[in-house]
Amino acid sequence: MTDEHTTTDAHATTDAHATPRVALVTGGSRGVGKGVATALAAAGWTVYVTGRSAERLQATVDTAAADGVPGEIRALECDHGRDEEIVVVVEKIHADTGRLDLLVNNVWTNPKGFMGFNGKFWERPADDWDALMGIGLRAHYVASVEAAKIMVPQGSGLIVNISSFGSRAPFHTVLYGMSKTALDKMASDMAHELVGTGVSTLSLWLGLIRTELILSLGMDDFNGFPLDRAEDPTFVGRVINALSEDPDLGAMSGSTVITAEYGRAKGLKNDDDAEPLSHRGAFGGGPLFPPVTDEQLGIDTVDEVAEAGGHNGFAEE
Repeated sequence: MTDEHTTTDAHATTDAHATPRVALVTGGSRGVGKGVATALAAAGWTVYVTGRSAERLQATVDTAAADGVPGEIRALECDHGRDEEIVVVVEKIHADTGRLDLLVNNVWTNPKGFMGFNGKFWERPADDWDALMGIGLRAHYVASVEAAKIMVPQGSGLIVNISSFGSRAPFHTVLYGMSKTALDKMASDMAHELVGTGVSTLSLWLGLIRTELILSLGMDDFNGFPLDRAEDPTFVGRVINALSEDPDLGAMSGSTVITAEYGRAKGLKNDDDAEPLSHRGAFGGGPLFPPVTDEQLGIDTVDEVAEAGGHNGFAEE
């Protein structure tokens, strides 16, 4: 990773941390997970990546080793459909390093016969739920629970969910959108319970990603989105690294961040120095969390429960 892709020198960032920071990137054998792990290692992190294929995970490890980056990638096999294996992974990381500074919830799996934009919900088998909600949501929740058990006592940490504009707009399948919206809400509500602990949570809306598979198709655009301005997986990693060091991270906790927009604000770019495009307009707007307030909408909010002598449980004591 070279310095022209970011306004922050990767080696200077590493020097600022006497002890290498430790990250867990789930689903790190390819695509976004592999790119995020590679970028974090370039910034000096010790990164653990998980997945079911030891061979593919080793390819991620070898990528960082070949680049001679200051950080390191370590592979741990894990079936994220099994809660107990996630627990073992987090315990292993803590035993090895004594800490966990970052969790990137990225693991995802296709349902059988999944065809992306094809197939209405009533035409799909109900067990699509097991992949899109089991791996795409439950596994992230379990990993977050286990990570928080380390981060809260150590007084610091960041939990990041890889979400998408599918939270706002119909995209892929009904269950896909449900899982992504739930990840955004999960980050929002976890942040509420983590106030004062030093641990933050965020959900990220990524745009079109220039994965190896997408690029191998030899297309100039994908469903109308230009590939030359899509996001590299490593770009997402640079955004996450920058967020982890952002002095305003605590105030941002619980919110959803559009990676292209945050990257632009911080001067982060793709491997070829291209600036990714935000998909906000294409999908009808921005994040759902934090929600737009009635005051912002110009609505005069009245607590009718309180006026009637009740208490809704959310009023300030």
